[in-house]
Amino acid sequence: MTLSPRLDDLLELRHQARTLGLASHHLVNSSFSGLYASVFRGQGLNFEEVREYREGDDIRNMDWKVTARTGDPHLKVFREERERSVMLCVDVGPHMNFGTRGTFKSVQAARAAALLGWAANSLHDRVGGLLFGSREQDNVYFGPTKDRRALWRLLKALTGTAEEGGEPPPEMLSNVLQRASRGIGTGGLVFVIADFNREHKGLRKGLSQLRQHHSVVLLPVDDVADRELPDMGEVLFRGPDGELLSVNTTDPAGRRAYQEAWQQRRERLTKLANGAGCALIPLDTREDVHRSLRQGLERRQRMRGFL
Repeated sequence: MTLSPRLDDLLELRHQARTLGLASHHLVNSSFSGLYASVFRGQGLNFEEVREYREGDDIRNMDWKVTARTGDPHLKVFREERERSVMLCVDVGPHMNFGTRGTFKSVQAARAAALLGWAANSLHDRVGGLLFGSREQDNVYFGPTKDRRALWRLLKALTGTAEEGGEPPPEMLSNVLQRASRGIGTGGLVFVIADFNREHKGLRKGLSQLRQHHSVVLLPVDDVADRELPDMGEVLFRGPDGELLSVNTTDPAGRRAYQEAWQQRRERLTKLANGAGCALIPLDTREDVHRSLRQGLERRQRMRGFL
């Protein structure tokens, strides 16, 4: 396994992106046609006009105020937003240089960003990005562009040398969310691909503010060792502050407490995302990222069908 993906691999993912949201000429991909578009682009509607009701119109769009005022049934007409700004916020901190099965978190995050970026670009959306997570360096921002310039620069940056150094401050992600909303107008789509198995101060407030103007999707990148402590006997761990801690990984009670702590963190994240109206699509380092995204989009589509 390598800490960083190859640029050629990320560029090649543009072909798989078709099954996330683009029409395909191949029958094998036809069942996925429009999936990405229906889940995310379907939310981008602009009001166009009010006109008289016609037979066959969707009565859910009735304008009851105009109908009451005129005495004739009137309907609100919307048109789909033809382009929107998509921001790919990717965690590149030292904590992403971790993986025990399949691949590293850093590689899985880059692959997810590539797939989503290619799908959005092919729908003629403006695609940009924001790399964050390093304590020593400033965040790297790529302004959204309708061509592929920003996406190419983002993918190339994701193949660079893995970040090293200490853990970033817990309020960094909240600050990143504020930065992501600048320069993309309203009605944008923000993907946050990160390690959420850490403390993030102010995340609730940051998400609530971002959701006032944009759609937000959280993609936690998980490794099995995040929730299941492997049995390795007595092991020395070094904390973010440099302090050494001896842990008996064989102790059943300790292993159970470790797993319960992870479960509690994930339940809090799920509750936070639901409360803020954000989609949540977990990515596992052991699984094919394309399959995980596709299944996450399908779940999101089914959930919207029940709303």
